[in-house]
Amino acid sequence: MASKSYANILDLEPDKLLDIPQTPKSLPRVLTMPGIIAGVDDNNVVDSEKIPSGCRERKIIVANMLPLHIQRDPDTLKLTFSFDEDSLLWQLKDGFDPESEVVYIGSLKVEVDASEQEEVAQKLLEEYNCVPTFLPHDLYKKYYGGFCKHQLWPLFHYMLPMSPDHADRFDRALWKAYVSVNKIFADKVMEVANPEEDYIWVHDYHLMILPTFLRNRCNRVKLGFFLHSPFPSSEIYRTLPVRDEILKGLLNCDLIGFHTFDYARHFLSCCSRMMGLDYESKRGHIGLDYLGRTVYIKILPVGIHMGRLQSVLDLPITKRKFKEIAERFKGKKVIVGVDDMDIFKGLSLKLLAFEYLLQSSPLLRGKLVLIQIVNPARSAGKDVQEAKRETYLILNRINEAYGSPDYQPVVIIDRPVARYEKSAYYSMADCCIVNAVRDGMNLVPYKYIVCRQHSPHFDENSARTSMLVVSEFVGCSPSLSGAIRVNPWDIESVAVAINSAVVMKEPEKQLRHEKHYRYISSHDVAYWARSFMQDLERASKDHYNKRCWGIGFGLGFRVVSLSPSFRKLSGDCIVSAYKRSNKRAIFLDYDGTLVPHSSIVKTPGPELINVLNTLCDDPKNVVFVISGRGKDTLSEWLDSCERLGLAAEHGYFIRWNRNSEWQPGLVGGDFEWKEIAKPVMERYKEATDGSTIEIKSSGLVWHHQDADPDFGSCQANELVLHLENVLANEPALVKRGRYIVEVKPQGVSKGLVAEKILSVMTEQGEPPDFITCIGDDRSDEDMFESIVTNTASNASDIFACTVGRKPSKAKYYLDDTTEVVKLLSGLANTSHPKPSNNPPRFQVTFDAVF
Repeated sequence: MASKSYANILDLEPDKLLDIPQTPKSLPRVLTMPGIIAGVDDNNVVDSEKIPSGCRERKIIVANMLPLHIQRDPDTLKLTFSFDEDSLLWQLKDGFDPESEVVYIGSLKVEVDASEQEEVAQKLLEEYNCVPTFLPHDLYKKYYGGFCKHQLWPLFHYMLPMSPDHADRFDRALWKAYVSVNKIFADKVMEVANPEEDYIWVHDYHLMILPTFLRNRCNRVKLGFFLHSPFPSSEIYRTLPVRDEILKGLLNCDLIGFHTFDYARHFLSCCSRMMGLDYESKRGHIGLDYLGRTVYIKILPVGIHMGRLQSVLDLPITKRKFKEIAERFKGKKVIVGVDDMDIFKGLSLKLLAFEYLLQSSPLLRGKLVLIQIVNPARSAGKDVQEAKRETYLILNRINEAYGSPDYQPVVIIDRPVARYEKSAYYSMADCCIVNAVRDGMNLVPYKYIVCRQHSPHFDENSARTSMLVVSEFVGCSPSLSGAIRVNPWDIESVAVAINSAVVMKEPEKQLRHEKHYRYISSHDVAYWARSFMQDLERASKDHYNKRCWGIGFGLGFRVVSLSPSFRKLSGDCIVSAYKRSNKRAIFLDYDGTLVPHSSIVKTPGPELINVLNTLCDDPKNVVFVISGRGKDTLSEWLDSCERLGLAAEHGYFIRWNRNSEWQPGLVGGDFEWKEIAKPVMERYKEATDGSTIEIKSSGLVWHHQDADPDFGSCQANELVLHLENVLANEPALVKRGRYIVEVKPQGVSKGLVAEKILSVMTEQGEPPDFITCIGDDRSDEDMFESIVTNTASNASDIFACTVGRKPSKAKYYLDDTTEVVKLLSGLANTSHPKPSNNPPRFQVTFDAVF
C-alpha cells in the first residue's frame, strides 16, 4: 500500500525537484506492514494494531554508505563484496543480542549499472543483509559532494560562508538533491521494514530529514538518530536557510544521540530559541516535550572495537613493522599524529607548536621526532589544497632549520597507511597529539591507548605508559580526563604541553594510562551500541499507549501523540449538552484562551465582548473569567460586560459582576514575605536583560519572555530555588510558569476559586448540571482537576478543555483562541438572553466564597 508521499516527491518542495529515475524492482518485503499512515495531508488519527511479526527482533541500521568492501573481478567483471570489519556500522552489531537480526541500508561506493542493480540488490540482501540505495551519479554528487560536504559539514564545524573564497554559499539545487536522496532512502527502508516491530537507527548528518519521511509513513515507527559530527551553537546553526526543516526532521525521532554534552546543549538551545521547546531532565534522561511526544536526548561518545584492534596488533606483519620503526627511531622520543588532510584537523597549528618547541628548547633538538600520518582527504576543494600547501611549507622550514643528515624533526607519511602500520606507530610512540580545531569525536587517542597497552615495547610484567595531548575542541576530549588538554590556537601553550608530556615522570604517565585504558576498555563500541538501543527501546515503549495525529505538509510534517481519552472538543457535542442543561457554570482563562499570547493588543475585540455579554445575559449561565491578571487590568478590559464574573490574580480577588465590589480572598493575610521576595527578584531583574517585575496585590511575578531564551530559563530555575530557600518558613508559594516565576500566598489557586464558585451556586439552590472550563496555562490545570473531582456539584456534563494539543488534565482540546471564540459563539447562538436591565444574580461577599 503506497502512501501519497511515497508516490510523489514533488509534494515536498514548492519548486520542481530533480527528476529521479525509478528505483529497480522492489525487493521482497521482509514483513507485511498493516496500518501504515497515509500521505502527509492525512490528518486523521491512526490506530494501527500491533501485530506480532513472528520473527526475531530486528535492528535496521541506515547510513550513507554500506559497511562493505567492493571490488570488480577483472576476468568476469562481476562485483564481489565483503564486510568492512573496520566500519563502525559493522562493529556495532556486537552490542546487540545474538538473536537479533541486523539489516543495513545505504549506498555503495561504486556506481552499479542499471542492468546489474536487481541482481546485486538480491545478492546483498540474501548474503549480507544489506539493502543498497542505487543513486544516480549526478544526484549523489550534488547530495554528498555538494550539500553534505560543502554546506552542512563546514557549517557544523563552525565555518560560515562569509565569502565564496572560504565556504560555499547555500544552493537550493543542492538542498533539493539532499531531500531527494533522503526520500529514496525512506523508500528503501519502508520496502524492508516492519515499522510496528523493527528498531530503525539512522546515522549522521547525511540523513537528517529521513526521520520526517519515516514518521510520515508510520506514526509509531521506533526511530533513533546519532550525529557523528559536532552540532554548532545556535548562532552558527541559525544561518542555515533550511534550519527549521532539519530541526523538525531530528525531532521526528524518539531518541537523538550526541558524542558530548556541548553538542546536545547546542541542539537543545536551537530547539528552545527557534521552536520555543522546553526540555528537562527526567530521572537522569534529558527529554524534549514535542507535541505530546517526549524526544529523548542521549549523550554517549562512541568507542572502538577492542577485539579488532588487538587482532591487528597480534599479526606478524605488525610486529615486524614495530621492530623496523623502533630500530629507525632508536634513542628518540617519538610523538605520533594521525589526521585527515583538511582545514579542521589543525595540522599547520600542530607544526607551528612543534617548531616553537624546538626553537625554545635547544636540548630537545635531535632527540624529539614528530611522525605525522596524513589520511587522504575526504573531500576536494581549494581549502584542502591550501591546507596541504601550508602544511608542507611549515614542514620543510622545520626540517631545514633543525634537521641534519641523520635526523629529521618531522616525518610526514602522506599516503594510504594500512591499519597494521598505524598500529605499529601507535605502539612505538611515547606521546600522541590530536590538535584539531573542531572534530566530532576522533578515535585516534583511543586506538593509541589500546596499542600502548599491548605494545611489544613493554615487557610482560612492566608497567604500561602513554601520554596524550588533546585539543579541547575534539569530541573525545571530555572522556579523557588524564590527557593534557590544549587550545590548538595557542601555539605556545601547545608547545608547553608537548614538552610536559615528554618530560613527565614515569609513575604519573602510568597512572594516566591506566585511567584511560579502564575507560576505553569498558566503553567500547559494543557498549555504545547496546546503551543506545536500550534507550531507544525505552523511548518508544509508550507508542501504543497514545493516539497519534499526523499534521503538517512536506518537511513540516510531525506527529501529535496524546492520551487515547484526549480528543478535540466537538461543537455539536457541547451545544447539545448546553441545550438540555438547566444551570451552567462557564470558567474561562484570558491570556492564551480568549486572546492569543502573541497578540500585541491584549484588549478584547467587539466580537468577543458580544459573545461574553450574550452568554452572561442568559439566566441559566454563570460566566467567570479567571486570570492571573490584576483586578484593575481586568476591570478596564472587561468593563462593558456587566454580568461577567471576574477572578483576578488566580482568584485572590473576585467579583460576581460589574456592580459588585472586589473582595479579597485572604482578609488580614500576612504579606511580609513580599518584602523578602522583592529584593531577590530585583537582583535577577538587574542581572537579566529584558526581564521585568509585575507587582500585584497578592504577589510578585518575574517575567523573562523578552530575555535571551537560554539565559532567561537558566535564571528562572535559579530564581525558583533562591526564592524557595528564603521563603521556606513563609506562607507563600513559588511557582514556575511559561516565561514567569510567580510568588503568591498559600491557599490561592484557580482550582480553588472555581470550586468555591460551584459551592456557592449549590448552596443557593442552583447547582450546575453543565460545567465548561477552558484554559491554556499550567495554572489552569488546577481548574481542570477541580471541576472533574468536585463533590459539591452533580453536573452530568463536564467539559474541561485546554488550548493546544498537549498533555493536560483536561479531556478535550481546541487548537487556538480562534476556535475558542468560535465555540463560545456557538453556545451564545443557542442561548436565550434576558434584557440587560434584569438585576444581577449572586450578590454575595467574598467572605462567603472563602
